[in-house]
Amino acid sequence: MNVITESKGMVTLTIKIVPRARKNQIAGIEGDALKIRLNAPPVEGKANEALVEFLAKTLGIARAQIEIVAGHTARRKIVRVRGISAREVKARMK
Repeated sequence: MNVITESKGMVTLTIKIVPRARKNQIAGIEGDALKIRLNAPPVEGKANEALVEFLAKTLGIARAQIEIVAGHTARRKIVRVRGISAREVKARMK
């Protein structure tokens, strides 16, 4: 499975979250997932909120364009992004 795929006008990201990190950052690729460090704790959806906020800021899009579709309570998540191409996502994440 690719880390970033595109179909039907949506980009799907496979992400591995590392909560309680020093700062929010993309930490590269780990296996078949994009590794993202977040300073939020993994409780009460705070890490999920931090992930959506971080991706929106990094990609320069609205939070409403980002949806966690799987892995709400796991470190491994599947995230869908609307209104941006896979090529743009890759370029903005560098």
